[in-house]
Formats: sequence, C-alpha cells, structure tokens
Amino acid sequence: MSAEQPVQHPDNVSPSTAVVSLGRPERTADAPLNPPVVLSSTFVGSDPAVDGARGYARFSNPTWEPLEEAIATLEGTDVPGLAYASGMAAVSAGFSLVPIGGIVVVPGTAYNGTIGLARELAADGALTLREVDPADTDQVLAALPGADLIWLESPVNPLLDVADVPAIAAAAREHGVTVVVDNTFSTPLRQRPLSVGADVVVHSATKFIAGHSDVIMGIVVVKDAELRAKLLGRRTLAGSIPGPFEAWLALRGLRTMSLRLDRAEANAGMLAERLHQAGGFSDLRYPGLPSDKHHARAAAQLDGFGAIISVVFDSAERANAFVAGLQLFTPATSLGGVESLVERRRRHAAEPVDVPEGLVRLSVGIEDVDDLWADVQRGLAAAAAL
Repeated sequence: MSAEQPVQHPDNVSPSTAVVSLGRPERTADAPLNPPVVLSSTFVGSDPAVDGARGYARFSNPTWEPLEEAIATLEGTDVPGLAYASGMAAVSAGFSLVPIGGIVVVPGTAYNGTIGLARELAADGALTLREVDPADTDQVLAALPGADLIWLESPVNPLLDVADVPAIAAAAREHGVTVVVDNTFSTPLRQRPLSVGADVVVHSATKFIAGHSDVIMGIVVVKDAELRAKLLGRRTLAGSIPGPFEAWLALRGLRTMSLRLDRAEANAGMLAERLHQAGGFSDLRYPGLPSDKHHARAAAQLDGFGAIISVVFDSAERANAFVAGLQLFTPATSLGGVESLVERRRRHAAEPVDVPEGLVRLSVGIEDVDDLWADVQRGLAAAAAL
C-alpha cells in the first residue's frame, strides 16, 4: 500500500470508530499518524501519459484524498468522494448533471442557496423546475415522470420536514431520474442515502464534518465510478477545488464528529422536550419529538434526529426579541459547529417565502444542556415581554 492509499478500517467496526480510523497514512516505521498538508501547485513527473501521474494540483492533491475516501466509506461506497471549495460548489456539481433544458424536481422550501441557484438556472433557461413539498410523497412521485433529476434535503433546512427517501428513490429509478440527496443535516452517521437508492450525496463539510466553524468546504459522494469520473473532469475544468489546509482541517474535525454529534443531538433532544413543555411560541419543529408530524418517518429512516431545532413565533418582532434575549447562543448563520448558533431565517432576503417570518433556527452545540436551557428561557422571556 502506498502513502497515497490511506489505511481503511476493518469492515466490522462501528461508525464512531470509523471516523477516528479512516484516512490514516500507511502504518510503516516512523510514518506520521496523520496525513500531511501538501502545499504544492504542481508535482514532479506530471506527464499525463504516465499512468498514475498526479499532474497539476488542480487535478488532485494527496491532502484531499484521505478525506474523500473516509467520507465515501462512511456513506457506504468504495468509490472515493470529491472535495469541493464550498458546500455550494458541491451543490453546483450536482446541478451540473442536468442536461441543458432538463427538468429538475426540487423542494420548494430548502436551503436558500440551493433553491436560489436552481431558480437562477431556471430563469436563464438552463433547466425547468418542478417545485414540490418533499414531505408529500404523492406530490413528489407525480412530478417524477419526464424529469432528469430530483433534489432532496431530508430533513429539510430549516423546516425540518422529512422526505420518504427510499420510496422516492425507488420511484425515481423506475423513471430514470437521478436522485441527489443533501445529507448535511444528518451526516453519514445518521443517514446513508446511497444505501436506499440515491445516486449522489452532497455535504456541506463546513457544518458537522469539519465541526468547528473554521472551514468552508463541500463533498460529493457517488456509488458509480463513471459518474465520479464525469464529476472529477468537471471539477478539474471548473477549478472548484478546496485548499489542502481546509481538507486537512475537515479530516481533523471528522475525528470527533461522532462525539460532537452525539452530544449536540442529546442536547437538542432535551431542549426540544423542554420547549414543548414550556410553550410561548406558535410552532416547534424537531423530528425527535413524538408530537412532531414527521416523527414516525424520521424514526424509521434516521439513526438519530440531529442537532437542529426550529422554533416559530407569531411575528418577526417576537422572533427577533427571542434572539436578542439570548446570551450563550451566538446570533450567526451556519450550523453544525461545537458552539450553539441562532438566527431568524427570514432575515435573509433569499430565504424562501414559505419559511415563516417568525421561524428561528437553533443549531445546538455541545455546551452544558442546563446552561443552554437557561439561555433559551431568557429568550422566551424576552419574546413574551413584547
């Protein structure tokens, strides 16, 4: 095994062990425990006629590859993933699979960057959109005939709706529709869409994978080697590659993802239960709550309910007061870091209009849950004071 082929873990270990053991260099005397950061724009002997030549650093980098292989293994495929400069670069790679003028089925409410890109491509005539409620399986299935690609988020950002991914993927296969699933919220520790029929999985590695709010990066994983080759060629030509240091940081973050996600998810579950009991808002969305409308589907499909909670107040003013009343939760966009973050999502002009004005998304971190709850109570008191 060469240094360019990181050691893989035994097949029978749990995911919490895999995140620690995957992507390590070959075990030889005096070898480093971690893959090094390779800062080079080119490589010696880069003759493209030579089999295995690395070529230019836009084509490949030995610092990306351990991360690409680790995420692919966690997602259940032996086809290495592809790292991108950002989560949106990975999203763009997914949409690049649609032929010019093709038809794409998309959730009408999802991450605003994804929907914004899809609608911009549609406005330019590059594709045609069929917008659906991803949780309404009948509606989704009715939109599939004649489509080229379906894009799913499950759970959906920020409404936390849960799509029936296995049923949709099975129907999509019958119609020859490519299935892309954004798995950022669940991570491969909680959901593996490739195993239930998805063709492409997209991650914003910025979030739970890197986990420390210090990396911008995306990852695409597929199970078909020819599809990977196609995406690799486009990544090379588009230049949408990550920096080696970002890839190294993301792999370092991966080592603790199981611990971080376990703690954050446990915190989120407890906060959701306490919020459900406390009230003071018009709606509460967390698929781990038995009262949540998507709880049964989430319990059947996911290995855990995640670390995101959405609280809906009856007005933007009350939601803003809630956010302003918090002291531990930091008002900032993004999610999946060790720290707890909060934002009213409709403060973004690009946020889909179906997201309520008063919706506040909580990205629950790894702090002490009682401290977080005391902070949430401060926010609720500030909202109630209006």
